[in-house]
Amino acid sequence: MSQVDITALILLFLAALGIFSSNLPITIAMIFLLLIRVLQLQMAFPWLEKYGLTLGIIILTIGVMTPVASGKIPLSVLWSSFFHWKSLMAIAVGMLVAWLGGRGATLMGNQPTIVAGLLIGTVLGVAFFRGVPVGPLIAAGILSLFIGKV
Repeated sequence: MSQVDITALILLFLAALGIFSSNLPITIAMIFLLLIRVLQLQMAFPWLEKYGLTLGIIILTIGVMTPVASGKIPLSVLWSSFFHWKSLMAIAVGMLVAWLGGRGATLMGNQPTIVAGLLIGTVLGVAFFRGVPVGPLIAAGILSLFIGKV
């Protein structure tokens, strides 16, 4: 009788949750990690643990800043955002979310045992509450406010 790979089953379960909740990034990430295990490329895991979050944030930042870089959002619109109360609120909320994301990244690095719970919570929020899968990093930041210093 062969030994069951519990880690692979967990990754499959999370991929299934991603499919069930129409959360393509979670699904792709879990399948990618599963492929690394199946293809016995485990030497990639330390590199991914060390640089994966940074690489993801770089790609996310590129995606967010593309409208500015392409000229779709001109400098005049950026400048006028400092003179409208809704835009000033957006700036404040953006700063708060960035701060929470920083706390979340630290918490996830210091307490990796919470990552699975954050992922499952995010996927369930998408599946059952019609949420949007942007949550694990910010969720970790909010969690850090409840459980103390990170």
